[in-house]
Amino acid sequence: MLLVTRYFLLGVGGFNVGFLNIPNALTIGRIVIIPVFLTAVIYKRYDYAFYLFIIAAITDMFDGLFARLKDQKTSLGMFLDPLADKFLIVTSIIILSVYGWIPKWLAITVISRDIIVVIGWFLLYLVSGTAKVEPSLLGRTTIWVQSVFIAYVLMDMTFLSLPVVYPVLQWLTAGITIISGLHYIYRGLKLSHAI
Repeated sequence: MLLVTRYFLLGVGGFNVGFLNIPNALTIGRIVIIPVFLTAVIYKRYDYAFYLFIIAAITDMFDGLFARLKDQKTSLGMFLDPLADKFLIVTSIIILSVYGWIPKWLAITVISRDIIVVIGWFLLYLVSGTAKVEPSLLGRTTIWVQSVFIAYVLMDMTFLSLPVVYPVLQWLTAGITIISGLHYIYRGLKLSHAI
């Protein structure tokens, strides 16, 4: 038991840092924020929902920064960080579409893209044995655009007199989500030597 504990505290996958570090704590904090965020939306505390979403977005920025600057990359962090991003974005999109703040077709677009990426990763693993696929610049940009769109919607629910940029952000979010999904399909086919 002591050897197992020591193994996980030292990290797995060749990293020599314990998984109980600042970047991983920030990532776990982001996951913990999600149910509180959902509760705030359900009980129409849109101001709280907005602040919680902003805090979660800031933790996303800082966990990666800490991991690089302090050389605190761990296998747990590399697994949890994109998972936390996906949970935050997808749950936000779903709850906002359920309550009519964003169109349902946009929620379907975002969720479908993520399902395609996950299924593609699984198939790539089965075909080639490659489990590690680095996120592309387009994939990171998609997360950023989706986050900006959600933050704008939450601001619009909370504050008044915002600039009328909703249609632009909505179509930009949909467009980059679709393009990113197609790009990941292309990368998956290329990595599996299907093309």
